[in-house]
Amino acid sequence: MVNITYYYYVKGHQERRLAVGEKINYQADASEYIEQLPRGAFLTVKSGEQQNTMTIGWGTIGYMWQRPILIVAVRYSRFTYELIDKAAEFSVSAPVDNRYNKILGRVGTESGRDIDKFKEYNIPLQPGKTIDCPVISDCGITYECKIIYRQPMDPEALNPDIRDKFYSNQDYHVIYWGEITAVYKNNL
Repeated sequence: MVNITYYYYVKGHQERRLAVGEKINYQADASEYIEQLPRGAFLTVKSGEQQNTMTIGWGTIGYMWQRPILIVAVRYSRFTYELIDKAAEFSVSAPVDNRYNKILGRVGTESGRDIDKFKEYNIPLQPGKTIDCPVISDCGITYECKIIYRQPMDPEALNPDIRDKFYSNQDYHVIYWGEITAVYKNNL
């Protein structure tokens, strides 16, 4: 078993470091995260000196291999794919109010190949607590994850109705399984 120090936001505006071996309570904000996801969340990745964020609206949270897991999907065509495919970590920040609605719309349509989204849209960052990847400051629910599995989608294994509706252009996703190393609210 890997010894990782986890963090968890505790109600009452306290953050505490969990003891090695103590289980992270990744479920506490899971329903709020899942409710927000169709409206958008930020997936942030850093590879070397390059970093980028994009809007995600699909994913899930759960438990696999005796670990809390956050799953995200990134299309091959995205600049974020170029980074996450070389990265070991990522963060997901889900707004809990509407302050980031316009920015979520913009970072979902602009490419990090063309602009620095953080500078262009004044997106504030803070360092991750357990990973070498930034998180969106003052955003809400934040998950820090270490990538433990990557899987390109197999078009032949996909339900034809889903394939026809979402992948008519053949731009499939790669699915990334991230072990949740920290979960907290950073909008105190």
